[in-house]
Amino acid sequence: MNRRWWNNRRSLGLRARLLLAFVLLCLVTATAVAGGIYVQARNAILQRAQDAAVEAMTSSLSDIYPLRSSTPGPAELGEIAAAVTDRDSSAAAMYRDTSSSTGLTPTSIPEGLRQAVGDGDIAWQRVVRHGVPTLIIGTPLLTVQPDGTTRASGIEVYSARSLVSEQRSINQLATTAWTISAGALALAILLALLAARGVLRPARELGRAAQLLGTGELRTRIAVRGSDELADVARTFNNTAAELERHVEQLRAMEADARRFVADVSHELRTPLAALAAVTDVLDEEAAHLPGHAGRAARLVSQEAHNLSRLVNDLIEISRFDSGVAALELDEMDVTALVHATLRTRGWVERVDSDLPTTTMARLDPRRVDVIIANLVGNALRHGEPPVSVRLHADAEWIAFEVRDHGPGVDPSVLPHVFDRFYKADAARTRSDGSGLGLAIARENARLHRDGENQGDLTAANALDSGAVFTMRLPRRAHQSSEEDQ
Repeated sequence: MNRRWWNNRRSLGLRARLLLAFVLLCLVTATAVAGGIYVQARNAILQRAQDAAVEAMTSSLSDIYPLRSSTPGPAELGEIAAAVTDRDSSAAAMYRDTSSSTGLTPTSIPEGLRQAVGDGDIAWQRVVRHGVPTLIIGTPLLTVQPDGTTRASGIEVYSARSLVSEQRSINQLATTAWTISAGALALAILLALLAARGVLRPARELGRAAQLLGTGELRTRIAVRGSDELADVARTFNNTAAELERHVEQLRAMEADARRFVADVSHELRTPLAALAAVTDVLDEEAAHLPGHAGRAARLVSQEAHNLSRLVNDLIEISRFDSGVAALELDEMDVTALVHATLRTRGWVERVDSDLPTTTMARLDPRRVDVIIANLVGNALRHGEPPVSVRLHADAEWIAFEVRDHGPGVDPSVLPHVFDRFYKADAARTRSDGSGLGLAIARENARLHRDGENQGDLTAANALDSGAVFTMRLPRRAHQSSEEDQ
């Protein structure tokens, strides 16, 4: 129960916790102060009434001395009871088995009080008689001996005095105490609201500023007010935001320089690569006629030149995505025909099982869709195991293209990184047949296709039985998109 209450308390907002703390503090303080004052005042009122009643009773009894007889009868006992009776009290006088009263019956006197009086002491006790709080006082009457000593005469006198007026005063005191406590509670709630407003306003400003900073508004700052702890927090936030802005600007500048460097180098390499490609074409024709090592070297140079050319082209394509200049060239096309053309052009028709509808019309970029399909099928043929299958599904809004192989699939630890640039599952593997950018380019091409809130994407997963599954989803009616839209 305590743990549940603590968890609920921790889930409260700061405003609720401040109100709760103020209210609890006020309740504890008001209850303690009001309770202490009430108890002290109540005891003082009752003690004063008790002392006054005892003094009045002893004063009245002193007027009847000396007693006419040490063995009084009912008449003399009645005179004694009448002597201590007034309009607010009643009395009883008893001697052994004889008694006389003016409204106070012997049976209504508590046994403990009678025993204390019988022992020779003046005693009193508060009781409730007929629903009325009452103070009963008892005292023995003493006789003075010739030698000056006193002894008990055996006569006991009891007086019952109503405490209604005192109880009324106590009730009024309690009402006043609780009224003051309620006022203090209302004041505490008001103070708590003011304190919460003063504390939460900077906290809300800090929260809004942190949200803006998280969304990229690096120029966000907070107005610093005063010199308290909240002002220190605001200054710390502003300093942190300024430092973050400076670092982000530096990183952006470095990233822009890196992108520009890659783009410039890639473009500069195009010219010598074009000349090298012409040479490698000649080497390809003559490699079969060259002896031994010379032929192998010629073929190796030709292959590496082609790999370098493909890497440069991929880097140029990536730089277009990074700079935000990549754009779609949309056309109304038959996606089914495009898939058949992609497989046929690359000689994959016999190696790939296809499940395609007769016609699938869509508004897409044919070149980029061809690049995506070729990349996915090529990866499945190179890294998976047959049979490799392609499927095309379409509805009113989406086109889904699925490529699956039946190999061992992708390692689960590698799966989240298959679209990362230059990612290598094996750190010891320094080279690969591809550039390491094919899947990254394919995904960027898919994401360029948008239709309102619908954005194309490329995902990878492992099939339940075996093999990897790559799925491309494109909006059926794409529009022009750029990096700013993504």
